[in-house]
Amino acid sequence: MCRDEYKAYVAYSTLAKMEKDKRLKDMLMKISEDEKRHYEFWKSVIKKDCKVKISKTLIKLVRKVFGIYFVIKWLERGEEDAVISYTKMMELIEDEELKKELGKIIDDERRHEKFLSEQLKDVKAKYVGYIALGLADAVVEITGVHAGFLGATDNPVMAGLAGIIVGFSASLSMGGAAYVQAKHDPDVKPPVSAAITLASYMFSVIMLALPYFLLKSVVLAFATSLLIAMVIMGVFIYYSSVIQDKEFWREYLETLALLFLTAMGSYAFGYVLESLLKVKVPL
Repeated sequence: MCRDEYKAYVAYSTLAKMEKDKRLKDMLMKISEDEKRHYEFWKSVIKKDCKVKISKTLIKLVRKVFGIYFVIKWLERGEEDAVISYTKMMELIEDEELKKELGKIIDDERRHEKFLSEQLKDVKAKYVGYIALGLADAVVEITGVHAGFLGATDNPVMAGLAGIIVGFSASLSMGGAAYVQAKHDPDVKPPVSAAITLASYMFSVIMLALPYFLLKSVVLAFATSLLIAMVIMGVFIYYSSVIQDKEFWREYLETLALLFLTAMGSYAFGYVLESLLKVKVPL
């Protein structure tokens, strides 16, 4: 508990120093001061220091890439866990003075959680759905294309080109669909939504096609591409699970199941076509 409070203190103070918005900066600084007081309390209880190494550079990097909303929601999970742990501990403590101080800490943690959830907004979080639209659709569709060519060709470059061509066309289509969808959402800008969807789609297409231009075996290229697809979806689903308070593993496993089913179905279709038409492209 002492270590956790110290980590929270460092994290919030680092975020506060980075923040330009005065209201949010003051809020984060106040929370960091509370966390420091909690850390000092636990240090006095265990009668020794409990400082641990925590990378401020990593906090700054995650803040810049994923936005303040993601970092705060991730830290908020720690606030929830702390309230649960401290409440259970209250039942075990007999010292009234200690119990009183712990009660104050619980109130602080609950106030942090409530205040953050009510006040914090971040522009990046508004476009999560459009990032998902691009990433998820591209990963499933392009993996399906590559799997289909796995059954129809031994030429990895041909399979990679097919993925890029299909992906480019599909990204334009998805960008247009995102634009139309965003026109009905007052919280987002249609051009930005379309650009984000298109960019996330093409990012996935390029990453998934890359192994086909670097490896000579179409099977090895497909396996590597599939692994990249799993990583891309894992990172994004973790991000969305944090900011939307969803369970990560359930969402991730459902996505993997869809990915593998699509790949198997596409491979079977490509294999059947090759068997019927005898058009397999050699290496």
